[in-house]
Amino acid sequence: MNSTRLGHDAVSDALGTAGLRPTPQRLAVYDQLAAMDDHPTAAEVFQAVRPRLPRISLATVYKALEALAAVGAVDRLNPAAAGGPARYDARGDHHYHFRCLRTGAIHDLPTRYDPALVERLDPALADDLRRRGFQVTGYRLELFGYQPSEPEGERRE
Repeated sequence: MNSTRLGHDAVSDALGTAGLRPTPQRLAVYDQLAAMDDHPTAAEVFQAVRPRLPRISLATVYKALEALAAVGAVDRLNPAAAGGPARYDARGDHHYHFRCLRTGAIHDLPTRYDPALVERLDPALADDLRRRGFQVTGYRLELFGYQPSEPEGERRE
């Protein structure tokens, strides 16, 4: 599965274009997030980046993540409506997620993104949106449920 992440130059350019400085802290937070396979909380990013930047604060990590989200370098997942803390994703390609309602963990679904999914699911909805002049430019799909305490393949005998 393709898991596109931005390079330093692209992140620096995106921040600069938005009038934000590409500080070492912002770039380190992005690098840490991009290196993580899961979808961590700000606190988890903070714990992971702290060995590299011992003087960084949790507040700086939050601000860096919000700046990176504002310029489209990362996605902020799990807004307050879903409950629990926000989680972050540095993967730049369109993809789907599943969320464990017990733990709050979010994982990528191993299925190809389908830009025509709305049309396939409900052609009448797609027609109605077109009649209203609404152009669908994207969507998010997230499955909710419960995963076992230990994910498949990680169970110990």
